[in-house]
Amino acid sequence: MEKIELICEDTLRIDSLIAERTSLSHSRAVKLIEDGYVLVSGNKINKNYKTKKGDVLSITIPDAVSLDVKEENIPLDILYEDSDLLVVNKPKGMVVHPAAGNYNGTLVNALLSHCGDSLSGINGVLRPGIIHRIDKNTSGLLMVAKNDNAHNILSKQIKEHSFTREYEAVVYGNIKQDSGSIDAPIGRHPVKRKQMAVTDKNSKNAVTHFTVLERFGDFTHIRCRLETGRTHQIRVHLSYIGHPVAGDDVYGPKKVITELNGQCLHAKKVGFIHPNGEFMEFSSELPEYFSKFIQKLSQKNSYLHKEDFNG
Repeated sequence: MEKIELICEDTLRIDSLIAERTSLSHSRAVKLIEDGYVLVSGNKINKNYKTKKGDVLSITIPDAVSLDVKEENIPLDILYEDSDLLVVNKPKGMVVHPAAGNYNGTLVNALLSHCGDSLSGINGVLRPGIIHRIDKNTSGLLMVAKNDNAHNILSKQIKEHSFTREYEAVVYGNIKQDSGSIDAPIGRHPVKRKQMAVTDKNSKNAVTHFTVLERFGDFTHIRCRLETGRTHQIRVHLSYIGHPVAGDDVYGPKKVITELNGQCLHAKKVGFIHPNGEFMEFSSELPEYFSKFIQKLSQKNSYLHKEDFNG
């Protein structure tokens, strides 16, 4: 059991302060607070507590308990692996880590089978090795830490926005500008609590940069680069500017493109400084569902242009 003591120097929400001043993730900090492992001057508090100068925080990190999540021999598409980390290409439809309703068939189940005990434990027993996540129906690249040192080094890069994350997406509508940036804060939706939204209330800054790759009339193929990494960031930001991701059944139109089985969004590239100091960058090919949809749009667009020319 590990104990951390912090002396507060300013006013800040306690969960945010812990995430900034320790190696603990924000979600891990919230869980520790909710479970009573965070005390302020000896008293339990809630995650909304705002610290005051001079507050003494006592954080207890309990020993890992037996992991109920079972290892499963699920094939992994691994682009790179060494003793510190691995880069894996997650398929659409796979949940990253176990949660209510999804305790089997996750990436973590597969990683436990592949890596055994060689996964970092910083994010708790249900998320061993997991540094960052992508949604169930988003495909693409993820980094996984195999020890706590690697986890801390890579997590710091994410916090400092020095970690490269590029995505490709097909969105509804014709984006007129060739490139742009969406700078709009994201927080929990005020009514639909399982969704995120652009809001000034209890939100965090969020910045997404995009570049148009190809236009198909009613759809646009774009590349997105994350400056920040908020939950559902790309999906929320693109919906906010009126160009939701094709196939998105949460932030898109009610009539969903069912053939996509979820949003047409792929985490195509990651770049980071390895714990050994070397810069590394990896890219993946567009998955079949994505390339087939592009091909279909291209053929349709070509046919319409031909009709216009003949007319």
